[in-house]
Amino acid sequence: MNNYFVSAVVVAAGNSTRMGLEISKQFIKLNGECVISHTLKAFENSEIIDSVVVVCRESDRSEIESIIKEKEYKKVKAVVKGGNERADSVKNGIFYCDEKTTHFAIHDGARPLIKKEDIEKVVRKAFETDAAALGTYVTDTIKVVDENDEIVSTPVRSELRAVQTPQVFEKELYLKALDFAEKNKQPVTDDCKLVENIGNKVKIVIGNDTNIKLTTKSDIKIAEAIISK
Repeated sequence: MNNYFVSAVVVAAGNSTRMGLEISKQFIKLNGECVISHTLKAFENSEIIDSVVVVCRESDRSEIESIIKEKEYKKVKAVVKGGNERADSVKNGIFYCDEKTTHFAIHDGARPLIKKEDIEKVVRKAFETDAAALGTYVTDTIKVVDENDEIVSTPVRSELRAVQTPQVFEKELYLKALDFAEKNKQPVTDDCKLVENIGNKVKIVIGNDTNIKLTTKSDIKIAEAIISK
């Protein structure tokens, strides 16, 4: 492991529109501890993570820095301003990563229930394959529809995975993919797709269904129930 240096980029710059709350979802309390603290704790406790950069809204920066100081999250090396789009936020975070970085572990700050064991599992796979992401099996039947919402096809469920984060990439591979997307003006909605666009495979590592993303108010109750168990 000594040849590797893993920098986590925790993207917490979303505007929380769908949550419908006056505060940023990063500060929602889950069983007494705020979302961003739950998220950062997993990366702080993981031996495979060497450094963390948090990307957030400028209006949230001061409070996030206070939480980091209070909780003594020593691996957090920078808290930086997010961009207009998620891809811009990731790029801003990467810019502040340590020069020694060999791999980026990109994670949604709104996935506070990530387990350190799953972080380590997906990072180790990326050491082998250069690109890996956590995912889970799809249990619902998925339908592809047209512009009239009429079903046109049914994908084979056994071939589907619901992708989560962290998504982990070898540094030079990711920078090459980012450069390719910018030169070709490709929209970036998913980091895996970024790497797929230059012909590289991304290995899916099966994670936990509990690694949910907080998007709506109902997700808060679900997350608290999971924590309580």
